[in-house]
Amino acid sequence: MSHSLLGAAVIVAQVLLLLAMSFSIIRMARGPRAQDRVLALDALYVNAMLLLTIGIRTGSLLYVEAGLIIALLGFAGTVALSKFLMRGQVIE
Repeated sequence: MSHSLLGAAVIVAQVLLLLAMSFSIIRMARGPRAQDRVLALDALYVNAMLLLTIGIRTGSLLYVEAGLIIALLGFAGTVALSKFLMRGQVIE
């Protein structure tokens, strides 16, 4: 009972994360300002990192490593884009 409930909860969580990712992509495309687009990109990479809960179902460590890489690149991208929006240049 609890094993099937856990499997169903993971599948529901993945579907909801896909829905959140689609909303983030829509916000990135339609965002009225650049700040909205940067926040949508930030939400997209956080959701992509969490979507790798596929590793829970498969038991593979590859998804954990991919999640760490997505987190690192997403953080660096958000910092670079926010720095660009504030100053107009990334490297001083």
